[in-house]
Amino acid sequence: MKLFVPGRICLFGEHTDWAGSYRRINANLEKGYTLIAGTNQGIHAEAKPHATKLIYRGCLNDGTRTDQYEVPMERDALMEEAQRGGFYSYVTGVAYQVLTHYRVRGLEIDNYRTDLPVKKGLSSSAAVCVLIARAFNRIYDLKMTVRGEMEYAYLGEITTPSRCGRMDQGCAYGNRAVMMVFDGEQTDVTELNVGRDLYFVIVDLCASKDTREILTKLNHSYPFAENDLQKGVQEYLGPISARITRQAVEALRLGDAAHLGRLMQEAQAEFDKHLQPACPSQLTSPVLHKVLSYGPIAGLVLGGKGVGSQGDGTAQFITASEEAQEKVIRIIERDLHMPCLKLTLHSGRRVRKAIIPAAGFSARHFPASKALKKELFPIIDKNGRAKPVILALVEEALSAGVEEVCIVVQQSDRRIFEEFFCMPPPIENFNKLSREDQKYSEYLQDLGHRLTFVTQERQEGFGHAVYCAREWAGNEPFMLMLGDHLYASNIDASCARQVLDTYDEVRHSVVGLKTTLEENIHRYGCVTGTWRTPDSVLSVTEFAEKPDLDYARSHLHVDRLPDDTYLTVFGVYVLKPEIFPYLEEHITHNIRQRGEFQLTPCLDRLRREDGFSGCVVDGTRFDIGTPQEYRTAVVDFMKY
Repeated sequence: MKLFVPGRICLFGEHTDWAGSYRRINANLEKGYTLIAGTNQGIHAEAKPHATKLIYRGCLNDGTRTDQYEVPMERDALMEEAQRGGFYSYVTGVAYQVLTHYRVRGLEIDNYRTDLPVKKGLSSSAAVCVLIARAFNRIYDLKMTVRGEMEYAYLGEITTPSRCGRMDQGCAYGNRAVMMVFDGEQTDVTELNVGRDLYFVIVDLCASKDTREILTKLNHSYPFAENDLQKGVQEYLGPISARITRQAVEALRLGDAAHLGRLMQEAQAEFDKHLQPACPSQLTSPVLHKVLSYGPIAGLVLGGKGVGSQGDGTAQFITASEEAQEKVIRIIERDLHMPCLKLTLHSGRRVRKAIIPAAGFSARHFPASKALKKELFPIIDKNGRAKPVILALVEEALSAGVEEVCIVVQQSDRRIFEEFFCMPPPIENFNKLSREDQKYSEYLQDLGHRLTFVTQERQEGFGHAVYCAREWAGNEPFMLMLGDHLYASNIDASCARQVLDTYDEVRHSVVGLKTTLEENIHRYGCVTGTWRTPDSVLSVTEFAEKPDLDYARSHLHVDRLPDDTYLTVFGVYVLKPEIFPYLEEHITHNIRQRGEFQLTPCLDRLRREDGFSGCVVDGTRFDIGTPQEYRTAVVDFMKY
């Protein structure tokens, strides 16, 4: 399994993670607010299980491979190595914590590439800790959320002589912007959407700083200030930094690079005013200020500030464009001989496409399905209009803001679908329609311009049907809707829109969910997990395809739900394009379940690799897969 963990840069709110932790002693202190982002550089590795040992092969920034490190996968041996200190203590510290809480065996990790600078305020040690936690989680399917990986990485690092703050392990969230709030022992994490692409330059100042001295001097101001200097430290790390960071979060959501630049300038000025006197030997930082005020880049940068604990370690700038980003890097590396890194925060890609598989035979509707595809069965909407199921599904997708829809069909059925959406009735029948229905006929043809039909040559399962649309979907996230379901929302936002809104919030794959009584769960895919937002958004930790009741009772219950109630798949997904290589692997290696290529195991792998959330939809699904369910849909769908 290949893994990548980036470094972490603190854009705003440095030092407030530990400062906010003092609220457990002094409640009058402000919470700590930090805005962080994963770097584009990090640690690349491959991991596989090992029966008895923890094995690590490393790679330095210059490509030099380190000697293979081995330690028995035993608690005493791991603890001894963790407390010894040094690089491998991070590896063994996390392994010790995982082994203490889970039944796992060993790991063999090959860190084959490292392009993340070390000791430059980019949390290289935390990235190693997250790498180990993630490797155990995914190899042994421990069902940790990203937050869980972050927590075990933190526990592992503080098992070593290192005394990092909780902010460092924010690199677990990858190349995303994240706001972290620190309140005593409590840490809250919010993933942020970026309104527009933002371009940063990270500069290695090629100087030195003593982070331990900085932290020691600043900590003298806590938990209670005894003089004006200490009051100034608490003022900056409290209300001033909190205000600036919250404003920066809003500017980032809007993609307002100019405002972010102004906030960087303000944050640096306030830092110098309040914190520099507390540790002048380190925080006067002449090299940092020389670079921040370097004339040749003045017209190219919108603002800049120090990074991490500050001092002469690392600087950051924000520019208005990628071109300006490139120019700033060239100038600094040419004139000042300081290496630079790019950091680009990308705005989330909008979901423009939806896939609806409609190629199955539907044996349960035989002999009706011999005459007519079930996706063409008629239903009646709330306006009293009779329409085929597939039209209701296309309209549901478009109601969410999707622009294009792909319908996967059998070759023999393609003509009837195309004729319905793309051709008017024969003129003699068109003339019999009311004027309203004639306009509706034109509306159907307009819809046809937004549809693409892809054929599934062999009906080999739901996963295979989705895979058939891979070229059409391209490298974009897409919505997936079941062809034998109907959806009716209880609120203004359609069911599909609710799922898409959740994707916009979490920026990884999402499945729509519905609470379901235990006697019905054998008919649906089922999930479990932990709540991101109580009763609304779930961090999924397992997918189960039509589980039996005994398994569900043992493994699938979700907190806050009654004992006889579970969360089942609603029938609407938003999936990242990484699902296609997983489907291709199953098809290439003929990995089947119940004789077909299924989607569920690939969803579970996508969950392990990238994260997966569930949206509890405020609405009703109508499964038309059996005659009895179809009858219910015909009667009840029109009520919504």
